Amino acid sequence: MTKKPFRALVSALISASFMAMAPATVQAADTTVLKLSHQFPASNGPDGDFRDQLAQKFAAEVTQKTGGSLKIEIYPGSSLMKTKSQFSALRKGTLDLSVLPLAYGGGEVPEVTLTLMPALVQSYEQGLRWKTAPIGVELEKILEAKGMKILTWVWQAGGIASRDKPITQPEHMKGLKVRGGDRSMDLLINGAGGAATNLPSSEIYSAMSTGVLDAALTSSTSLISYRLNEVAKSVTTARGKTFWFMFEPLLISMEAWNRLTSEQQKVVTEVGASLEPFAVEGAKRDDQRLAEVYAKSGDTVVDMDDAAFAQWVAIAKETAYKHFAENVKNGQALLDMAQAVK
Repeated sequence: MTKKPFRALVSALISASFMAMAPATVQAADTTVLKLSHQFPASNGPDGDFRDQLAQKFAAEVTQKTGGSLKIEIYPGSSLMKTKSQFSALRKGTLDLSVLPLAYGGGEVPEVTLTLMPALVQSYEQGLRWKTAPIGVELEKILEAKGMKILTWVWQAGGIASRDKPITQPEHMKGLKVRGGDRSMDLLINGAGGAATNLPSSEIYSAMSTGVLDAALTSSTSLISYRLNEVAKSVTTARGKTFWFMFEPLLISMEAWNRLTSEQQKVVTEVGASLEPFAVEGAKRDDQRLAEVYAKSGDTVVDMDDAAFAQWVAIAKETAYKHFAENVKNGQALLDMAQAVK
């Protein structure tokens, strides 16, 4: 007689448990979660890497504006996948989102090497004008055909960290092992008499500390975030002239994009575009802060003048520009469209 009431009680408790869980289950089923991976250090405080901050802002605003129906999980410091795997993963849809130096994908999509072509972009304002110009429309078409879509246009100027003397003129690079960032920069380095070494910015510190590299070209933010001042004796800043401008957009894979509702697509597009002023502000701030950080470490801080810049441009046109025009499908047409943006 005592077993029936006990069984009834257990049955009632189980039923109540399922009823309590039901709303959460429905909510979980209605929530889409996307993973965002990038190579940059996690941001800690206002002086942290603005690219991680941009990812965090994007995630927070998307969640808020979709009422929690879309959530973004962020994996900084290549903690989800290796840096060089992210471009391919976006194309295949095995990664949903990334803040990615687009030129890293030049081996798979040669056209994207245009986004780190030496001296092609010479200011943030010029870079952002690509977005509505024919070159930007064509770039977006190419990327979407290859499996990814631009949400936030992010350009970054960069400088040169050296283990020895400052590098401002091409002759200063002769005989040095230098990291460029992609094929275009490698051609420039080789053309100046250096020996180009290709590796992601997250690996520069180790390479410079062990002597694998004598110098490295990378963005101002990476020169700071990866603490290259600890292994460098000098830096050439991007405060004035620089031939190094890289496109590092926030990208979404087309597979992830197609899983979103039309309303969610509208939100991620609007939020992505709204963060572009934040990206410009962060990049410009780091161009100035770079000098302060390296000076505080006792490193020599220099800027590039117009005469030196002109020398680099001449070498770029004979090496990187020529190679792109001759070896990339529609290369000359793409170069012409990019050069038309003033």
